[in-house]
Amino acid sequence: MPELPEVETVCRGLAAKLVGRRLARVETRRPDLRVPLPRGFVNRVQGLTVERIDRRAKYILMRLEGGLVLLVHLGMSGRMIIANGAPPDRHDHVVFVTDDGSEIRFNDHRRFGLMLLTREGELANHPLLAGIGPEPLGNSFNAEVLAAALKGKKTPIKAALLDQTVVAGLGNIYVCESLYWADVSPKRLARTCIGERAERLVRAIRKVLTEAIAAGGSSLRDHVQPSGELGYFQHSWAVYGREGEACPRCVADAVPCKIKRIVQSNRSTFLCPRFQR
Repeated sequence: MPELPEVETVCRGLAAKLVGRRLARVETRRPDLRVPLPRGFVNRVQGLTVERIDRRAKYILMRLEGGLVLLVHLGMSGRMIIANGAPPDRHDHVVFVTDDGSEIRFNDHRRFGLMLLTREGELANHPLLAGIGPEPLGNSFNAEVLAAALKGKKTPIKAALLDQTVVAGLGNIYVCESLYWADVSPKRLARTCIGERAERLVRAIRKVLTEAIAAGGSSLRDHVQPSGELGYFQHSWAVYGREGEACPRCVADAVPCKIKRIVQSNRSTFLCPRFQR
């Protein structure tokens, strides 16, 4: 499932093409996504101008004139693609054509994605958004906020950082990478990540996410940027998917530490047993 950097990359690519443009034509080719498209979807959005596109956690928010907001989740395999004359695909479920002739397609072969409509004033209390924690790249996320969210938690820190009420938008890849750069074991109890550990975690999370966004995210299976270009951050992973390889920070040692894979809550976790404590 796309994580924060992939969704942010999609938002930026869409914004460059859509903001200030009118949705001259909207077509739904298959309305049965994870949940059905809202009733009257085409009539409600067709003809409106896109005023802004941003993100909350892993959700795309396409803000339209009049205060209407198109809330998009890409699910497991969803893509928002700028067509550029490409032939239609049978998994193109929703098509947006702007007043300058640009065509953006929502393609999702597993149909786990969704598109919902809400209003600006209802976003904070929307069932999918209410209770989500702070944005990790925002000013409201710092060591004190993180430590407070982790207070008393007896779960491993890996599980706590995947909890969207603790911090928004993180998934398995970027939690593994952040814990590595923070020198924190994924098995450590979340409640012990206070003080300097919380400071290191915040710095590492910001570093990993910023670098991943700059690289266009990570393309494992389905993620591509709206332009169709792949993300490249997978080439910069320090530990994720690198079981048995030398740790990047001790690769020059006479006996370098090897990246280890463990399973937590049925998910693979990758770590350096020498640095992460």
